[in-house]
Amino acid sequence: MSGTPVANDIRRLRFERGEMTQQALADACGVTRQTIIALEAGRYAPSLELAFRIARAFGVGIDEVFRWRGE
Repeated sequence: MSGTPVANDIRRLRFERGEMTQQALADACGVTRQTIIALEAGRYAPSLELAFRIARAFGVGIDEVFRWRGE
């Protein structure tokens, strides 16, 4: 398996929220746009703190943004 075993729906959620930009999400979460890019591409698993920040930015629970696809 390539990347991380943590899958996410960040891209879908951004577009459901009025096509929120990666930069807007990064700013809301206190990270760089490159971090959001890596998360969306599945190359990076967020810290628990960042996962909470992302979920809060979308107004949803963590389980609506992230899911475990590992073994």
